[in-house]
Amino acid sequence: MKLIASRAFAAALALTLATAPAYAAERTPEQVAEAALRAAPVWDGHNDVPIQLRWRYLNVIGDFDFADTTGTGGEDEDVSWRGRTMHTDLARLRQGRVGAQFWSVYVTAALPEPEAVQATIEQIDVTKRLIARYPGDLALALSADDVARAMKRGRIASLMGMEGGHSIGSSLAVLRQMYAIGARYMTLTHSKNTPWADSATDKPEHDGLTGFGEQVVREMNRIGMLVDLSHVSEATMLDALAVAKAPVILSHSGARAVNGHARNVPDSVLAKLPENGGLVMVVGFPSYVSEARRLWGAAMDAEVARANALYPGDPDAAKQAAETWKAANPEPLATVSEMADHVDHIRNVAGIDHIGIGGDYDGMPSGPEGMEDVSGYPRLFEELARRGYGQADLEKIASRNMMRVLRAAEAYAAAHAGDPPIESPVPKD
Repeated sequence: MKLIASRAFAAALALTLATAPAYAAERTPEQVAEAALRAAPVWDGHNDVPIQLRWRYLNVIGDFDFADTTGTGGEDEDVSWRGRTMHTDLARLRQGRVGAQFWSVYVTAALPEPEAVQATIEQIDVTKRLIARYPGDLALALSADDVARAMKRGRIASLMGMEGGHSIGSSLAVLRQMYAIGARYMTLTHSKNTPWADSATDKPEHDGLTGFGEQVVREMNRIGMLVDLSHVSEATMLDALAVAKAPVILSHSGARAVNGHARNVPDSVLAKLPENGGLVMVVGFPSYVSEARRLWGAAMDAEVARANALYPGDPDAAKQAAETWKAANPEPLATVSEMADHVDHIRNVAGIDHIGIGGDYDGMPSGPEGMEDVSGYPRLFEELARRGYGQADLEKIASRNMMRVLRAAEAYAAAHAGDPPIESPVPKD
């Protein structure tokens, strides 16, 4: 009798051991991605809805319906991508499994600094007004704890980031006040240099950061504002990493080894991220994702310049020549797979702990094919799961890495709360 019982137990144990791994292995990529995003919703590093409100509605949003923006496109969406159907609304954020969002309070780098300061404050104001209008869906977040509470309550934690150091008017006092009214990161430059930092897409002036630029980084660390190195030159990235005492972010960038655009992050910087603790939030902008799309864009620009040179004084003929070239050379579409290639490369160089997501929706014409708007984030996580990323790694990419970075920045600021503010002289009257 004992022998029979023992054989039965052994058989049951063998069946358990055989079926448990099989069950785990049977999870589809879609199921792995879904489980990861349920446990750790996407914390997106960059969305440009606020500037859409400025461009489209002059920040008068009483009649703006953020529940559904699919009807916002104009009759001729080819005139300007700014007039195309918006990428973001509450319904599609939910579909995209977004649990926290850095809203970019961007203003153009073409503005003189005093005007940029005012415009940035206006963008912070309109973003706060938008958040307040939807208390059942959005929650203003000023700290990592605020983000955690909002996610727990099923709200989309809403933080704000300044896109471009011109927004502080070369003033540490303004920097501190921007933090006081809610800005939680600042991109050190946008498309143009500031008087204290070089941009990735402007002629170098400073070989990175000036002495004042280093003070900006130190003061951002002291107050707990995240240093964002998207848009800055490689020299500025390296200078900032040499100064920073808290983790940095790159709120919406890719890997330059995958796509050679100057907006992407070179390996020299990726290799230093583990020591700093920061992360790259992988962007969806097609020209930064797809190398074929980047090369096509350069060829198109060259063809437009050629057409203008061939037909001076005849803009219609020049336009027709350029359109003929475009018809013969269709624009390549960026793909979800190519976006995943950036994640792979950053993991290989910097490690899984240094990857996040920063789509750049409503700041570009469209996301990659299959991720055209914010509802598409699960497609990327499914692709990563197909490539062998496990649930724990997907959770890190979705939001756990970003939570760690913000908590580290807050911890550094708390430890230095007694340090005096960095002072710099204002210009003489």
